[in-house]
Amino acid sequence: MGVANSPLHPLEEPVTAARTKPRVVVVTGGSAGVGRAAAAAFARQGFMVAVLARGHDRLKDTCTGLEALGARCIGVATDVADAEAVEAAASRVEMELGPIDVWVNNAMTSVLSLTHQLTADEVRRVTEVTYLGSVNGILSALRRMRARGSGTIVQVGSALAYRAIPLQASYCGSKFAIRGFTDALRTELLAESSPVTITSVHLSAFNTPQFEWVRTRLAGHPQPVPPIYQPEVAARAILWAATHRRREIWVGGPAVATIMANSVIPGLLDRYLARTGIDSQQIDEPVDPGRPDNLWDPVAGHSSAHGRFDDRSRHRSWQLQASLHRRWLAGAASLVTLSRVAARRRLAHDASGRSGQA
Repeated sequence: MGVANSPLHPLEEPVTAARTKPRVVVVTGGSAGVGRAAAAAFARQGFMVAVLARGHDRLKDTCTGLEALGARCIGVATDVADAEAVEAAASRVEMELGPIDVWVNNAMTSVLSLTHQLTADEVRRVTEVTYLGSVNGILSALRRMRARGSGTIVQVGSALAYRAIPLQASYCGSKFAIRGFTDALRTELLAESSPVTITSVHLSAFNTPQFEWVRTRLAGHPQPVPPIYQPEVAARAILWAATHRRREIWVGGPAVATIMANSVIPGLLDRYLARTGIDSQQIDEPVDPGRPDNLWDPVAGHSSAHGRFDDRSRHRSWQLQASLHRRWLAGAASLVTLSRVAARRRLAHDASGRSGQA
């Protein structure tokens, strides 16, 4: 299997030096949506990929696709809410592929519902998958990475980890919680001067199959809050985060605007979301009352990285481009500034010389 050239920018510092053999990445929730796009991005860069998800058919389909890209892949049927299952999956990955270099926590679930209509079981399940599933992944990764003194954990987060919105109380609560857990761990790793790194990739809205499966009490069919991006945009950020030292990456202009605005005008955002946040999460199309959801069990059938909103989704984020290459842009801006200063000095010198001759 050929290893593709690294896409890393020369002005950014890679987390680890180049290796002569493919690295190993684990992607939870990697059989659909952002996770599947991320798994493909790692595969294209020569990683061996382990995909953790619940659906056997979808795992098989995903690995077939990754192997077509030239990667070695194993799919491990795992409910990330089960800590023992996650630990067993990690052991299997290291037995079959080798030491885990990167662990990507991406698995999630949600319920679109007004808070007063939620049941305790629903809230508990969302928390177990979205929050504790990430915790379980972190703990299994840490046991191995700290012992070896190397490794990177990537948390796939959301703008909703900073700013909660209506209809997603259980999901937002879980994302807030994992951000706190991640920040605490980061300080501990710094305190012990550990070479193990943890980074977060906070997303805007993406076109994934989740909106076909999510449990919902909405009258209209669920949709990501526009503007919508394709999963490959998030995948590029996740791959970059796994190979560079960056505390957080915000993906998409809406994520940046939401996080920054919430830090200065949270009350105004409360009122804005009260007016727009419910209608913006659904389209004018009724939901089949008998449709299956993936809260407790995977929905049968195959899937892809993309959902149904291809015609409305963006393939590129200029904000992400600028963020990933900010050192290069800063360097270019510095060169432009220096050249302008030099030009002004030359003009001033020339003007002084002409004045003296006169």
